[in-house]
Amino acid sequence: MDLIISNSSGKPIYEQITAQIKNLILSGSLKPGDPLPSMRLLARELRISVITTKRAYEDLERDGFITTMVGKGSFVREANVELVREERLRIVEKHLTAAVEVARQSGIQEEELLDIVRLLYEEE
Repeated sequence: MDLIISNSSGKPIYEQITAQIKNLILSGSLKPGDPLPSMRLLARELRISVITTKRAYEDLERDGFITTMVGKGSFVREANVELVREERLRIVEKHLTAAVEVARQSGIQEEELLDIVRLLYEEE
């Protein structure tokens, strides 16, 4: 699994891992039932603490993306359609919030921004 950790990012390392694994699951790169590397192996590959990978895996399990079986490892869970939809809505909301802020700073009116969104949505 190719994860990229940035020490200069404002995000804690465990959050970077969590976000990247969620993205791999949401994009379909990781499928239900796929095994994740052990916490120790991932920590060794990323040259970080096992405690950090443990925190990331705990967050992923809490959020319903993976399941961990003692002695067997961690695996991608069967997709909970509502959970996946909610996560994607959260991502869209984050991007739209940034777009609205730029629009406000640029003096773009709400209706003009909505027209832009409609045009973009209709493009293929």
